Amino acid sequence: MWAGAGVLLGLMVVASVLGFHVGPHGHLAAFGLGTVAAIWLLVMAATGQSAPLLWVLLGADVAISGGLGAIAWRGLHLKDSELIGAATIGIVGAEGVTVTALSPDGIVRVRGENWSATSVNRSVPAGHPVQVIEASGVRLKVWSEEEEPDELEEHHGLLHGLRHRAEEEHGETA
Repeated sequence: MWAGAGVLLGLMVVASVLGFHVGPHGHLAAFGLGTVAAIWLLVMAATGQSAPLLWVLLGADVAISGGLGAIAWRGLHLKDSELIGAATIGIVGAEGVTVTALSPDGIVRVRGENWSATSVNRSVPAGHPVQVIEASGVRLKVWSEEEEPDELEEHHGLLHGLRHRAEEEHGETA
């Protein structure tokens, strides 16, 4: 009977950990297993297999199962809009700086926190400013308006050539 109680309690622990990955249904399964384990332990106590360990396990099982039941109930009754983390609600539109190069994935720092990010418009070298355009869980999509140094030099050269040509044309017509 002790082996049965151990198996049920072990499965409850596994299901509760999985609940953090698969959602509230995992916690609900853990709650169910915990309830069955509590009944199993009570049957053991009623059949004379009472030991101090049994009462400790029963107390811990009831407390943990109650918590898992509350987590499962809350998770199953949340609306999708309530699942968005408080940190991601107001982060869209915020500006940050690339910590690593985004090509297209990397790390950005926004409001003093590092986030995994994907650049949606181009590769961005480390240290360049970006703006958050979308947040999904712990991943951001960012946009960079700043031009890369090569692009700046190219534009500077084009502007210089246009100015020079305009000066020549202006000088010839005067």
